[in-house]
This record gives sequence, structure tokens and C-alpha cells, in this order.
Amino acid sequence: MRNVRSPIADNMRVTRREFLRTSALLSASAGSMALLSACGVSPIPPGAQASALETTTVRLVQATSVCLAPQYLAEDFLKKDGFTDVQYTKISPAGIIGGLATGEADMSMTFAPVLVRRLDAGDPVVALAGVHVGCFVLFGSEHIDTIYDLKGSNVAITEIGGSEHAFLSTMAAFVGIDPNKDINWITHPVPESKQLFIDGKLDAFLAFPPIAQELRAKQVGHEVLNSMMDKPWSQYYCCILAANRDFTQKNPEATKRVVRSILKATDLCSQEPERAAQLMVDRGFTSNYDYTLDAMKEIPYGVWRDYDAVDTLRFYALKLRDIGMVKGSPDEIIANGADWHFLNELKAELKG
Repeated sequence: MRNVRSPIADNMRVTRREFLRTSALLSASAGSMALLSACGVSPIPPGAQASALETTTVRLVQATSVCLAPQYLAEDFLKKDGFTDVQYTKISPAGIIGGLATGEADMSMTFAPVLVRRLDAGDPVVALAGVHVGCFVLFGSEHIDTIYDLKGSNVAITEIGGSEHAFLSTMAAFVGIDPNKDINWITHPVPESKQLFIDGKLDAFLAFPPIAQELRAKQVGHEVLNSMMDKPWSQYYCCILAANRDFTQKNPEATKRVVRSILKATDLCSQEPERAAQLMVDRGFTSNYDYTLDAMKEIPYGVWRDYDAVDTLRFYALKLRDIGMVKGSPDEIIANGADWHFLNELKAELKG
């Protein structure tokens, strides 16, 4: 029987030159994947397809507290992950949620009780992930030894409803003090409040890093409460990552990559505090390396995988509701103001 050559078989024949060229391309591709992994960019898993970025621009907040270090150090990770324009908008710590709500910024870490209050008020922001536990330290004069001693005292805050006021109010309520009646709130910008406390004209001052580290180094006052060590405050997130709701809805892939970059930077703060502190100084986010390094070593950045942000929102919602600072129930606030699916997807990817 005569052999008949199939035209399909002819088309499938590969010359030696074509075979070598194809092998070289495959080898180069594998090398590129290894290089990306070495640079901290995860290659696309086999069979998976990378979603396209809806935007290559992201606007983060630059505030005075160095506890927000992960979002400052996220820039390199963001650029490796496709963002070409990473902007930092200067906003006071008290104005972070307002900046997110108005679209002045897209995403930022912010203080948990303030976030709860603004979620309860219906601001168009959404909680995405817990980042770190603790950071603030309450300093007292010689007359203040416990939280209960705040009753009848002059206590510095930036503004009513701001971060210091919300934190201190929950502390007071926790020990049976009515913060609306029993504390004399003195409102000043942070630098003025710090100096008034140094001059002995205030009874207590709630300090965020690097001011907490500065007061400790200069032996000003004494520590009444350290949120990184003292319960129950050390059991809940201090800073939670939040975003403009419209940004997350329009840009789900971009949102996921920003969350991932900030959590990678959080690991950097935990695992390489010296490097993190130096980068913060080099990039102009802070000026004092020693105070910043102390903060990097003290703040529990390494627990974001272990703590539950829902517990934090519920804890502060309950305390703030008891003193009339929020109206909604914890379940309502969490249901309407949180989206954990980005975090849940990334936890598997970013296993410690």
C-alpha cells in the first residue's frame, strides 16, 4: 500500500532552526519570571491571567505620624506592580477620612475610632484591612498615674471628634469616666499641645510617633498607657487601611494591588526596621532617624495576618456608642463600611 503524506503533517514539521529559536524564547521567558520574583513581583500563576489595571495613578495620604510608614514605603512595590504615578497628598491626621470621602486621596491608613465615627456618619469610605496594632502613648504629668486620674484634668486634643479625642474618650469610658462631662478638653494644633505639655500647662498628652519617642527620650512626663503593650488597646488595630468607596468600585484590580503593596511594606517595617527607618528619612517623610527607628521596632507591624479587623471595628463601635459618639450598631457599621474580600484574597498570596 502506497504511503500518502498528509498536508496537516507537513504543516506540523519544525525545522532545527525553528526548534532552537522557540527553546531560546521559552528559556528567556523563564528567566524573566525569575527576575520578577527576585524583585518582589509575584509571577502570574500557571493557568491564571492578570487583570488589567483600571488606572496607573494612585493618591495616598502623607500625614505627620510615622506609624503610617507602610503607605510611604509602598511606592516601590506599587511601581513594580504597574503604577506609574504614585502621589502623596499632605493631609493632617484628623483630616484623612475627610480627604478620602471627598476624593482628595484614594487610600490611606487611618485611626480606627475615627474611621468608625465617619462610617457611622455615612461617609463614602470603606475599610479594607487592618495594618498594625498600637502606636500611641498617653503621657501624664506628676498628677496623672491612671486613666481614671483624667477626671477633671486638662487634656490636649487637636479637635473634638479627632483621633486624640476619640481614643481618649474610649479610654475614659472604659474606666467609668464620662468624657463629655468629666474631662476639660483643650484644643490646639499638635506642636502647640506638645509644648504646653512640656511646659507643665497640661495634665495629659496623647502622643503618636515620632512625638511619643521624642518625649520618652527627653524624659518629659511619664507613660500612663502604652497602646502597644497595655490591654485591651494592644489587642486591637490602631490603624486600618481605608479607601474612597468610588475608587474601589471603579478600580477593583488597582485596589487589590495597592492593598498588596501596603501589606508588603508593612512586612518590611516588621522585618527590616533599620532599612524602613532610613528610607523614611531619605525620602523626607521624617527627619529624625533614631526616633523613627524606635517607632519601627516598637509598633507591632508583624501581626496584620493574625488580628481581625472586624473585632477592632466592633470594639470601638461599642465603646463610642456607649458615650453617644456613634448611633449605629456595630453590625450595621461593619456591614455598610467594610469590604474584606481584597484582604482575604491576598492573605493566601502573602503567607508569612
